[in-house]
Amino acid sequence: MSLLSPELQTIAEKVVQGERISDDDCLFLFENADLSTTGMLANYVREKKHGSNTYFNRNFHIEPTNVCIYSCTFCSYSRLIKAREEGWEYTHEQMMDIIRSYDGEPVTEVHIVGGVLPQYDVSFYESLFRDIKRHRSDLHIKALTPVEYHYIFKKEKIGYMEGMQRMKEAGLDSMPGGGAEIFAPEIRTQIAPDKCTGEQWLQIHEIWHNLGGRSNATMLYGHIENYQHRVDHLKQLRALQDRTGGFQTFIPLKFRNKDNELSHLSEVSVVEDLKNYAISRIYLDNFDHVKAYWPMIGRTVAQLSLSFGVDDLDGTIDDTTKIYSMAGSEEQNPSLSTAELVKMIRAVGRKPVERDTLYQIINEFEDDLDDDGYRGYLELPVVQNQ
Repeated sequence: MSLLSPELQTIAEKVVQGERISDDDCLFLFENADLSTTGMLANYVREKKHGSNTYFNRNFHIEPTNVCIYSCTFCSYSRLIKAREEGWEYTHEQMMDIIRSYDGEPVTEVHIVGGVLPQYDVSFYESLFRDIKRHRSDLHIKALTPVEYHYIFKKEKIGYMEGMQRMKEAGLDSMPGGGAEIFAPEIRTQIAPDKCTGEQWLQIHEIWHNLGGRSNATMLYGHIENYQHRVDHLKQLRALQDRTGGFQTFIPLKFRNKDNELSHLSEVSVVEDLKNYAISRIYLDNFDHVKAYWPMIGRTVAQLSLSFGVDDLDGTIDDTTKIYSMAGSEEQNPSLSTAELVKMIRAVGRKPVERDTLYQIINEFEDDLDDDGYRGYLELPVVQNQ
């Protein structure tokens, strides 16, 4: 006899049979399901899709500036223009110096995202992307969120379609998932009142997908939103993915409360983190991947998440991001070598797989690694997307 409630038993049967759960099912899981059951169901979905494979890539970040015209209440990273002395503003050449510093290194991706300032306009990013490609054509450019694109296109007086076409022509390869926060207007207007709307965020991603591009999606959770807001957010992502299929991975982002206007709020527990990963994996049936961003939640919780629906741990990062360390994350110097990532994944019984940004497999790692993480891996030919 099942010990599950009738409602949870019905949801479990849907998951096992590969049926889509409803919005009401999703809300029920958030409000009523125990962590062990949601974890078990999420792990079932994860292993059905990927087996034991756990993906990562070799990447680094460029954050052009932490000075910003916007003042989001949850943000510990940005500094208003009037507080410029506390921030940085890289020039084109300084960013190219960062690119050149990785010459000869086996990195596959540069992730570019930061604050919003008038000098970082359409022509600035067109020039930067072109110079990156001229210098290193094989480096995948994953750059800018709809928050940044909305601003620079409006400043340029061009539409989203023209703007995204220009970015693609300049060398943009894919888009990160940031800036989504929570789509519900009643929450978004409180935590990010000046940014693009949730509808505009979705519109820019849809245009990019229709141009043949791929992107990621995020949700900022654990602040003033409730479970219904989370379900609504996931619902809108799933609906867009049904239309375009352009999202690659979903990344839940935990609100951290250090040095921001919401510092009076307590952070949610690890149990809540794992529940959020698990339910997202169960609900987003049309997303191939769910990622835990280890610099944000720490290495131990990232390892735990691999049993709660997560199959991707992002990348080596190489101590090039400050967005979460400035907000009080566990990782104050976020950098892992390939060997460290492989060992971290192996320690919880998962199989480490190095990918590129588009999830083409680069290396599948064996058990026996030397200190550099190279001995014992099987190098596979890269298979181009069809």
